[in-house]
Amino acid sequence: MGNSKTEFDDDDDSATISDGSNTKTDSDPETETDDEVPPVPPPSSSLFEDGEKVLAFHQKQIYEAKVVKVEYRFREWRYYVHYLGWNKSWDEWVGVDRLLKFDEENVLKQQALNKKQGAEKNTKSIRATQIKPKSSSVARGKKRKNDFLNKDKGAIPMEKLINLQIPAALKNQLVDDCESINHLGKLVKLPRKPNVDDILKKYVNHRLKKYDLIAESVEEIMNGLRCYFNKALPVMLLYKSERQQYVDATRENVSPSSVYGAEHLLRLFVKLPELLAYANIEEETLMELQQKLVDFLKFLQKNQGTFFLATYHALEDAGTSTNR
Repeated sequence: MGNSKTEFDDDDDSATISDGSNTKTDSDPETETDDEVPPVPPPSSSLFEDGEKVLAFHQKQIYEAKVVKVEYRFREWRYYVHYLGWNKSWDEWVGVDRLLKFDEENVLKQQALNKKQGAEKNTKSIRATQIKPKSSSVARGKKRKNDFLNKDKGAIPMEKLINLQIPAALKNQLVDDCESINHLGKLVKLPRKPNVDDILKKYVNHRLKKYDLIAESVEEIMNGLRCYFNKALPVMLLYKSERQQYVDATRENVSPSSVYGAEHLLRLFVKLPELLAYANIEEETLMELQQKLVDFLKFLQKNQGTFFLATYHALEDAGTSTNR
């Protein structure tokens, strides 16, 4: 998921849902039916074949790679490639526009491009050392986490935030969640089953079963989500009335992802566009990550009745010793 540079603000008293975020509501339940599969053309029409050594574009550079699998999906040929000399976690599906034949002409192109990228990177590093960091005059105690959505010097431009289309049913879930806690004085009873760890594991298995793919890259993203959740929960995903419950639930230094469930995991997706804007992620990789996160949201929607609580509990009955 990259190295996040976000500084969480401990002074915010709520995890309110902001319509000012770059999160969109998907009014169409796209997950109910799968897309129709078009007729598969003959393998001879594919420019690359299984097992072929190729050159692949990745983050503005060209790497040697091997085609592991070839499929015709979404009316185009797709290639699952392994970058030679790199961990399998970097394996990914790419289109024909990302691949080149492994020949002398393209190898020379690879060497020229990579040399150019290396020179530009060194120049940027030298310039960065000459820039003095700006000091902030805003007291941390008065700064709230939503400030970076305001149009001031420290604001993140909206175009830098990724679009996460939260399905309408899950958007309603967030509204009901806020209403139950802030207006009805109730809490989610802990520990939750399934918890966040369980849900992330179920999604990895779902992807493996549905697409029959090597799941390392998906598993890496889910591990990143777990890290974001565990760090963000106590500082920006809890309402004020939930803070004592968090202290009680994590007394034995347990991971929040093993205690909390889908209700709090969904809140993370409201904040993710802001958090990822601070992560050092290449634009192309960020777009691929966005697609996988949207797919995960659709998975949550399909399993909404299983993952989410139907009713919350009164404060005195929402302890952490037993479940529903």
